[in-house]
Amino acid sequence: MSETDSTTRRRQRTVSWVVALSTIVLVFDGYDLVVYGTVLPTLLKDPTQLGAITPGQAGTLGSYALIGVLVGALVAGTLGDLIGRRRIMLINLAWFSVGMGATALTQSVAAFGIGRFFTGIGVGALVATVGPLVAEFADPGRRNRLNAIVYSGVPAGGVLAGLLALVLDDVVGWRGLFWIGALPIVLVLPLALVKLPESPKWLAARGKVEQAKALAERTGIELRTEPAAPAGSVRAGFPALASKDLAWPTALLGLMSFAGLLLTYGLNTWLPQIMANNGYGKTYSLTFLLVLNLGAIVGGLVASLWADRAGAKRVVATTFVLAAGTLALLPLKLPLFVLLLAVAVAGIGTIGTQVLIYGLVSNYYPTRARAAGVAWCAGFGRIGGIVGPVVGGLLVGAGLGGTTAFYLFAAVAAGAAAVTLLVPRSHDEEEAAERPLVAAAAGSSNPV
Repeated sequence: MSETDSTTRRRQRTVSWVVALSTIVLVFDGYDLVVYGTVLPTLLKDPTQLGAITPGQAGTLGSYALIGVLVGALVAGTLGDLIGRRRIMLINLAWFSVGMGATALTQSVAAFGIGRFFTGIGVGALVATVGPLVAEFADPGRRNRLNAIVYSGVPAGGVLAGLLALVLDDVVGWRGLFWIGALPIVLVLPLALVKLPESPKWLAARGKVEQAKALAERTGIELRTEPAAPAGSVRAGFPALASKDLAWPTALLGLMSFAGLLLTYGLNTWLPQIMANNGYGKTYSLTFLLVLNLGAIVGGLVASLWADRAGAKRVVATTFVLAAGTLALLPLKLPLFVLLLAVAVAGIGTIGTQVLIYGLVSNYYPTRARAAGVAWCAGFGRIGGIVGPVVGGLLVGAGLGGTTAFYLFAAVAAGAAAVTLLVPRSHDEEEAAERPLVAAAAGSSNPV
């Protein structure tokens, strides 16, 4: 076997482990974010579980996890560029699992809320960490594809939570469903300790060049030199996001993530109720949600292949436009098959688009600011995740019906498409655009 073949095999093996572990982690993250909704009817109906819970308290309890996600993402962004991606991931695998187990043991509404907030911190940190990790191991031509695979773990975990609740709720109860969410500490963490390497690019960015070279040799990962930070700029973490070259794109990327998560959580929360108000029975609730999330998974993966060829920004703008069009169609009296198809496309344009946004953001920033950039977008976007369900609830509660909600969501998607087109090219995009020109110039200088 040649040295080149050996290096390629080491790189493929390393990338496979990074992608597999990151995907499994986000499946459990998605499971956590959806499992609360699956157990909520039991908690509302049976006060012997935690005590009496009003619908208003239930909504507040649901927001505790999202606030925790916001905190966790920002903390991970602060520390990820300083102490490394691997440490953040290992710490928060344990943190998240302990939070799920502790929540399963709670005996009061207040303790349950604290458990949800505590767990959310781990969820947010993991969501903000896996993107930079995958971006720094993946080959340039496969980054969007691999990020889509990894972040599709979130909707896949949501589907898993719904299916397990249907099958196991009467067997293990709501506490058992939360204990399932605690399994990563025994199933995933030991494997990650052995198989998950630190990023050689992060080590090099922190000045640990010899250590980075040794790790790159062992893992087969190519170390590429990044452009130096502009003179006078801060070199790492959140302060780098305010530098002249990153401040404007950071604001735009944050707005894109805000819109993506507003649409994602707004639809996941209110789609069944809105469709029920439009005359569809309760039996369709799970069907609509499954179609929405399955459409996001399949469509997001297909769109990521296109993103690796055409550029993630162009694809994200297109899928936002798809979301705007299909969301505007949902209030119409469509045949059931056409309606389900429209819901699937809406899943691509909302949840699937958010998956692509994470890939775009992860690959946009230089190593010195990558964790902070992803954390900013995940954290600021999570505010949209809080706003979406609230806006939908206000509209439905005011008697305005699903039509207004869908049209409002469609307008958000159209605005997000316009914002996406304003994002400047990243360094990698500029470099890719210049390659054909350089090759042509080199060709013309050679005698025939």
